[in-house]
Amino acid sequence: MHRPIDEPGPGAGDGAGRGPVPPPHRPHPVPPADTGGWAAPGDGVPDPGRVDPRVLGALLARHGWQRRGGAAGRYGRWTPPGSGPGSGGTSLLVPDTLAFPDCEDLIGEALTALARSATPSAREVLTGLAVPSDEVRWWREVPPGPAGTVPWPVQEQLRSAARKILLAGALAVRGRAGYHGSRHRAAARAALEPVVVGTDPGGRALTAFLPVPPGRPVAVRLYHALHAAREAVDYQRATGGMEAFDSAVGAGVSRELTEALIALVRGTEGARVALAWAPAAGVPEGCAARPEPVEFSPGDLPALREASARYLTDEPSVPVRLTGAVVRMRRSGPRGEGRVRLRVLGGADVGHVRVTLDEEAYRTAGHAHLVGLPIRVVGRLESRGGFRRLTGASGVVAVQVDEAERDRLMKSLQGSDGEADFFEEACGPEEER
Repeated sequence: MHRPIDEPGPGAGDGAGRGPVPPPHRPHPVPPADTGGWAAPGDGVPDPGRVDPRVLGALLARHGWQRRGGAAGRYGRWTPPGSGPGSGGTSLLVPDTLAFPDCEDLIGEALTALARSATPSAREVLTGLAVPSDEVRWWREVPPGPAGTVPWPVQEQLRSAARKILLAGALAVRGRAGYHGSRHRAAARAALEPVVVGTDPGGRALTAFLPVPPGRPVAVRLYHALHAAREAVDYQRATGGMEAFDSAVGAGVSRELTEALIALVRGTEGARVALAWAPAAGVPEGCAARPEPVEFSPGDLPALREASARYLTDEPSVPVRLTGAVVRMRRSGPRGEGRVRLRVLGGADVGHVRVTLDEEAYRTAGHAHLVGLPIRVVGRLESRGGFRRLTGASGVVAVQVDEAERDRLMKSLQGSDGEADFFEEACGPEEER
């Protein structure tokens, strides 16, 4: 029995296992459907009894807080980034271990002070505590606006590029390819649903928190892919050869990643991407404990553009034997071949495909739709158009399913595609969901 691949809705959960997460500096806008949901954090602070003071200290140091004295092995006094000794303002007394009776009280006071602090990094520390997460941070060097901050359209360019980079990493986890197209999109978007995002007040930086689990595979793949992309660009600029981009596919580099890096760098004086591992989860195998930021400059754009075009043209078509429900049909006359759009139920990791069928196969597809049955078809999934087109179609037959499955399929099709649309709308180049 064939069941359709359900398409995920926007992510709303934050993946928190230790309580709700405090909001970052500005809630991230709801992304378009093709980029996956980015969860918005909630309110409150983590439970002090479940916070490891070593993890708290590691997060404070990561986000620029300075340890200024304190009894060694007992506690430390931490002050916000940019504050000097005796400058006043927020300071935290954080125990080094849980060996003393008042440790939990001190941690609770430190968490409350962080929640009340106006320091932007305080929110990021709380987010990392509430949901143990690997962090991906982006910076862009862009001219400031009239008020000294980055204009909103430029900030949106950063958010869009960051979403694309994360999506490229999630796609690479599903499979290595020079061009993914529409393949694996549903699974990749679902993998990004728990991501929490916060922006820098100036609009030049953005941080994504990938909960561990399930987000670590994406973070690890991005770590390898970004460094491979940097090395391939250096090789191309030094020698003019593109061979390094071919081997970089094995590390997760793809057209999707090169296009995302182009979007990140375009219009800037340079951009950086850095990863940091969740202190509570340790360092993944094969990765540096403290990865250096990977930098890209406008001078890298020609190599990235050439690689992107190369990946698009070199990715081969894929032979498939897929099962799908007919959702659109059209032909120019009462006889002859026609075009059909299928919602894929199995056999290929795409949502929809378009296929041209001869007269007999077209009639078979129409009969299958009228009685609520999917069809099975053999062909090649073409890379042109993003793996949304099936060519060389043959062996079209209706697939028998039980009554319950047929009723469910009929209701699903009626709910998403009206009968008038079914017969009137062409299988054109509209975006596939």
